[in-house]
Amino acid sequence: MASFQDIQKDLHTLIPQARLTNLEKIHLTLAFVGEQEDYLKPDLISIIKDAAKGIASFEVAPGYIDGFPNLHNPEVFWVGVKGDIDKIFLIRERVKDGLEYLNLPIDDRRFIPHITIAKINNHFKLDRKLEAKLEQITSKPFGPIKITSIKLFESIPSGGFHKHNTLAEIKLS
Repeated sequence: MASFQDIQKDLHTLIPQARLTNLEKIHLTLAFVGEQEDYLKPDLISIIKDAAKGIASFEVAPGYIDGFPNLHNPEVFWVGVKGDIDKIFLIRERVKDGLEYLNLPIDDRRFIPHITIAKINNHFKLDRKLEAKLEQITSKPFGPIKITSIKLFESIPSGGFHKHNTLAEIKLS
């Protein structure tokens, strides 16, 4: 069975200039809150705890490769997930409700469960031939990815990069 590492390896073979996401940093973002005051951290942790209530561990698998802002002129390559995504949408809606209750900004763009796998300079153009090869990458059978918890991260600027600290990890039931 193929893994995210295999997807990244195949992507990098096709597009050597792609900067791969470190496998330790692979994640699926439910909501991006942006910079907030420290006093809100306990409230944000409560939102995550409430969002996870009654949700059992579940599995997803890679479904397809896409890009942001779009696949033909990508700055980011990402993998859309399939499987038990109804649970992802439920958790996401609960998180949004909690953020709304705190009067925090909510991203209202259409939510697509995905995992960022690489970044590339914004002058890259993807042609149809390369697009077909990308489709082949995710046509392989993949082992499931078990989702067992939700984490709240904070991002701290550090020497031109960002360091991510886990503020809370909430286990799914």
